[in-house]
Amino acid sequence: MLSEQSAGVVRATLPIIAETIDQITLAFYQRMFSAHPELLRDLFNRGNQANGTQSRALAGSIAAFASMLIDYPEHRPDQLLDRIAHKHASLGVTAEQYTIVHRHLFAAIAKVLGDSLTDEVAAAWNEVYWLMAGALIARESRLYALTGIADGDVWRPWRVVGRIEETSDVATFMLRPADRGPIPPFQPGQYISVQVELPDGARQIRQYSLSCAPDGTDRWIAVKRVTGAPEGEVSNWLHANIREDDVLSVSAPFGDVVLDDEDCPVLLASAGIGCTPMISMLAHLAAVGTTRPVTVVHGDHSERTHAFRSDLGLLTEKIPQAATHVWYENPQGPWPAVRTGLVDLSGIEIPEDTRAYLCGPVPFMRSVRAQLLQYGVPASRIHYEVFGPDLGLDLPAGVDAAR
Repeated sequence: MLSEQSAGVVRATLPIIAETIDQITLAFYQRMFSAHPELLRDLFNRGNQANGTQSRALAGSIAAFASMLIDYPEHRPDQLLDRIAHKHASLGVTAEQYTIVHRHLFAAIAKVLGDSLTDEVAAAWNEVYWLMAGALIARESRLYALTGIADGDVWRPWRVVGRIEETSDVATFMLRPADRGPIPPFQPGQYISVQVELPDGARQIRQYSLSCAPDGTDRWIAVKRVTGAPEGEVSNWLHANIREDDVLSVSAPFGDVVLDDEDCPVLLASAGIGCTPMISMLAHLAAVGTTRPVTVVHGDHSERTHAFRSDLGLLTEKIPQAATHVWYENPQGPWPAVRTGLVDLSGIEIPEDTRAYLCGPVPFMRSVRAQLLQYGVPASRIHYEVFGPDLGLDLPAGVDAAR
């Protein structure tokens, strides 16, 4: 909990911090990468740095955490912290790196705020930083311990034992440990990190949801080739270079958006490649013979771009109370129960005690979340997974998410 004195200072200075946070984060990354170029080369996503989404995510998380401390001190922003901790653990972040971040972040704050950064203001925001950093360090250490690995030691060699072309832009890579070590457990909905060495020597990391874990030994990921400007460095490299018998450096599974074990109705809503964690959850529900009402909602451009389209039909047939609703923006052939346009929950029965899981582009998730709230589904029962930096679906971020 933030001290009373610091709370007053943070409350008074939050507007100026919020007003200048973009300048602060820009100066922070410039300083840190100048002093530690290996962090940009081997840890941070260069694409997200180039398009600014990582900076906006950092700014948003700091502002949300500070707002929670002063406006809702009785709430713990667990979901905000858990989401960041899982992402950090999947990258192998260690406690020592928080000291590096602190040094360059506060140098950036001093540069941007100038004389406005008094000793009292610096001390208050220093308290905010270490409250957040301390909570994350503790969570990440627990995640490493639960996974049975030393802090930050997440990487193991996994061999590609098969590859399936799901669509023209989506390929499934079937992975098996190359070191014959124990298989780390995973929960439906989690992801792994994949680290690859690119032609310029950079070792870039990306997260991919586990779409399947057949027989408990292999792990399958589906990778969509990111085209356009800029192109996805890692996804295109994987599509172009990785074949059966190649070896990849892969992390243990992490991710806080996992299928619950309740008996309540469940909604799985996805768009595009957001179907990967949902197909994993659906496969688990089918495998355990669930009797829960399961509603599957998916939106895509067309049947040609819809990865796991046949799997969706096969799995829902195995669940007695499953219903599937599919929308294509540009349908190109007949398929039962397909609708045209964007996902619209109107007319679909969604009980208030539904637990919902969302994954896809942020505008899609915002729309579905708003519709679910109108149905009376509490915000605390709506969970979402973001591919990339989490820019948030709602404000204030910590209130609806507090558990």
